[in-house]
Amino acid sequence: MKISMKKYLKMLALVAIIGSLDACTKFVDYNPHEDYKITDQDYLKSESDYRTMEISCYTPLQWINQVVPIGDIATDNAVAGGENASDVIPLQQIDDYTTTPVNGQLTEIWQSAYEGVNRANYLLQYKATNPAGVAIDFAGKDALYGEVNFLRAYYYFTLVKMFGDVPLFTDKRLSLTDSKSLKRAAKADVYKQIEADLTAAIAVLPPTQTQKGRITKYAAQALLGKVYLYQNKFDAAAAMLDNVINSNAFSLVQNFGSIFLLSGENGPESVFEIQYSNSSPYYNWGGATRGQGNYAIQQCGIRGLSGTTDMPYAPGWSTNLPTKDLANAYAAGDQRKNVTVLDIEAYKTANPQFNITYQVAPYKNTGLYNQKYLPRKGQTSGQVELNYLNNFRIIRYADVLLMAAEAYTKGTTVNETKAKTYLNLVRRRAFLDNAHDITATGTALYDAILAERRLELAMEGERFFDLVRTGKASSVLGANFKVGKHEVFPIPQTEVEISGLTQNPGY
Repeated sequence: MKISMKKYLKMLALVAIIGSLDACTKFVDYNPHEDYKITDQDYLKSESDYRTMEISCYTPLQWINQVVPIGDIATDNAVAGGENASDVIPLQQIDDYTTTPVNGQLTEIWQSAYEGVNRANYLLQYKATNPAGVAIDFAGKDALYGEVNFLRAYYYFTLVKMFGDVPLFTDKRLSLTDSKSLKRAAKADVYKQIEADLTAAIAVLPPTQTQKGRITKYAAQALLGKVYLYQNKFDAAAAMLDNVINSNAFSLVQNFGSIFLLSGENGPESVFEIQYSNSSPYYNWGGATRGQGNYAIQQCGIRGLSGTTDMPYAPGWSTNLPTKDLANAYAAGDQRKNVTVLDIEAYKTANPQFNITYQVAPYKNTGLYNQKYLPRKGQTSGQVELNYLNNFRIIRYADVLLMAAEAYTKGTTVNETKAKTYLNLVRRRAFLDNAHDITATGTALYDAILAERRLELAMEGERFFDLVRTGKASSVLGANFKVGKHEVFPIPQTEVEISGLTQNPGY
């Protein structure tokens, strides 16, 4: 769903108005209309109001785009890159395991995710009746609230996997006064709420939506399966993910590279994508991640790139660079390698007609670039760096197959036949044959599934969280990864100071 910036600005103004009311409650005769033309009591009076506010609940999905590059930069898949050691310091910290609580990217993720929670909470607070106490009923209202429940679950899932124990509130929109009294909830309690929200969403969401990008029942089932997997609830994960697989609603496209083209957005194996747009060009460098466009696309582009007009790629900032270790992990014949990793010198040599010139990435240069999300000509507008319309493919059908395969190797009732069936569906697409099927059993099969997740989902932001949840981060990432510290990121210092939150150990 391409979200309207005009609608978002309207909602942002409303949120600001509502927030200002908290300081005025001591004046019992105060009428907010004395200061504002629109207040919360003027809103949610019609189906249109509910649907407009629902769109605003989707908007912060676009703002948390740095979770994806961080998920690879924090691992052996990618390096921060950039112009020098002081370029994009927040990502350099994450790359070097020197992260501090003063980290702009982490602060933005925290604030954006909680903005999403706040928006969802406000709408859920007035599900039965609007702020004026009037019930507004309309066809599709339950399904609308299924989307809202999913979104709140997704924001909390982002927070808990990034920061561990986090403040948990669900009954209303958080005021400034409330924030000062909040404490961090145990991770298990946050997961319990995520499960409840997704279960509620599954009960009312349709299997398909006419508007691309809207949440479906299958997206909620896939996310709930992933949430179970993160908690080692393998039996529940396998059963939930099988709902998606057995639906026959999704398929693996033969051409792996087509998934990441503009024409491949919301395609046959798309279970959930974050939608980006440039229909309302954005120019605000002060809020680089807060437009409709995908800021992370510009980040991974090739610095100083130029060539003939028909050369497909646009220049970028040479951050989030794939490592040679990742490139070398692909076996000969695996079509995913060239889709995931672009060797710019090899590409230049193979395409002399483009007359390519570029600036070698000056810091942590690997010679490789993130091909899945390289900026392409004609896919941005306005302030070009801020408005790329590339969707992030958050849950693909291949991911669902591999999660289910993993769950079937670890549950109380192991089903290695089913696990290998799901795993080899992914591998047959990768190699375009069945000669590379995995026949291993036991621990070797489990390890093969995890290795396949790296190859299939590289540069899509899954690697760090997979290594942490499976307990393999320390052995894979080496001495810089400190057990008991680096499984999560630091709570932003502003939240520690303003809200009095405790900090994660080691930070």
